[in-house]
Amino acid sequence: MILIAERINGMFKDVKQAIAEKDKQVIQELAKKQTEAGAAYLDVNVGTAAADQEGTMQWLVETIQETCSTPLCLDSQKPDVIAAGLKVVNAQNGLILNSAPLNKKADEEILDKYVEMAAQAGPKASIIALTMDKNGVPQDIDTRVAIAAEIVSKATEIGFDARRLFIDPIILPVRVPNAQVQPGNILAAIDQIGYLADPAPHITIGLSNLSQGATERSLINRIFLAMAVSRGLDSAIVDVLDEKLINIVATAEMLMNKQIYSDSFLKVYTAGK
Repeated sequence: MILIAERINGMFKDVKQAIAEKDKQVIQELAKKQTEAGAAYLDVNVGTAAADQEGTMQWLVETIQETCSTPLCLDSQKPDVIAAGLKVVNAQNGLILNSAPLNKKADEEILDKYVEMAAQAGPKASIIALTMDKNGVPQDIDTRVAIAAEIVSKATEIGFDARRLFIDPIILPVRVPNAQVQPGNILAAIDQIGYLADPAPHITIGLSNLSQGATERSLINRIFLAMAVSRGLDSAIVDVLDEKLINIVATAEMLMNKQIYSDSFLKVYTAGK
């Protein structure tokens, strides 16, 4: 499982305050703790924490890279913010550009821009593409899969290897009215997305979106992640500091025969990460 750590995000109060005060220590401590917890990538998202999103993205990237070499996942639906981060990121460590819809009413070519930026960043750069288009987030299985197929087709047509693609079928909060059908739709879409190319693209989710506003957030996140791993999910943006969540990932992968069983399989999994 490719774990992308979620905590360096301007949505969180401590990160928002650190950005406002240019407090490097808060950001660097989060980077080190998430790396030690097994993060394969650190998601870096300015969010709405600063008016100057481009400059803040650069500050965050430079601040993190002062203390660790963990690959980064530059997270913004604004290409200019991603481009700003690319000017200072060390792409040789590994890199993901997150996240591009298929298209937008204001920008029909947004996916092409992300693919081009990743291609220019080098062979270790990947992108997370959303199953979303100018009509918004689809509510059904078939449209999600159709958009994913178009994303894979567009990328491969211009020579971008499907193995450098992460398809995100977009989780919606389960507590929103009429949204309880969506987790099942996501699982069904994951079943199909894995067959869109050979070799297959990665499949990822922003796990915490599922439980927004719910009272049993940790429980909801943990159970759904295990269910999704059983359907082929191989990546997720998660709270890697949630030890029980990581144990569930390890157990799910062991039961899916992706990890070798031993009586100390949890310790082995953690040590490997």
